[in-house]
Amino acid sequence: MLNEDMTITRVTRTRAETRATYDRISRWYDPLEGYWESKPKQIGLQKLGVQSGEVALEIGFGTGHGIVALAQVVGELGKVYGIDLSPRMLALTQSRVNQTGLAARVMLKNGDATALPFDANFFDAIFMSFVLELFDTPEIPQVLSECRRVLKHDGRLCVVSLSKTGQATWRRNLYEWGHEKFPSLLDCRPLYVQKALEAAGLQTREATRMLLWELPVEIVVGSK
Repeated sequence: MLNEDMTITRVTRTRAETRATYDRISRWYDPLEGYWESKPKQIGLQKLGVQSGEVALEIGFGTGHGIVALAQVVGELGKVYGIDLSPRMLALTQSRVNQTGLAARVMLKNGDATALPFDANFFDAIFMSFVLELFDTPEIPQVLSECRRVLKHDGRLCVVSLSKTGQATWRRNLYEWGHEKFPSLLDCRPLYVQKALEAAGLQTREATRMLLWELPVEIVVGSK
């Protein structure tokens, strides 16, 4: 376990509460949160570098923009899987996929990333954007261990997340205070992303930092 785990804010809400929250905001997610998440998410997808013919997974696919982007890249010989806790998010994403004519390349499931419903050594690439932060601190190694299990040899994982790495700033401290006081409103919290992947046995291929509303974000690609 990471030494820094003790300094990461805990997540106290239940899976049922999380599911209910994302079901409730699913129709308004894009204007509420999707817009400001889009740039780092696009950068993460580019750095993951999914190729034609590969098999990819997005964990916490939300309203489906990442699923569509991945399906366009893998082509007719590839396949994209998605897993999300929210049934309403799944319905929205399935509708989006159907409208793009890519349904034959996509398989969506409701489920929990702490126990991925896939065989070992199945995926070439896995993508997570502003999702790992939603898991309680002791669950993060479990989620990453599951990712490592289902990745093929030399398969890769990209995680986009708010970051706790580096010197604290008043903006980050204020955001973490807001998360502690209003966890339903600010449900993501900063993590030590690269260190978490390495602790799970993944080798860092690339680590990028950027600012989002003056909050630090890590975009880390690791390989099995």
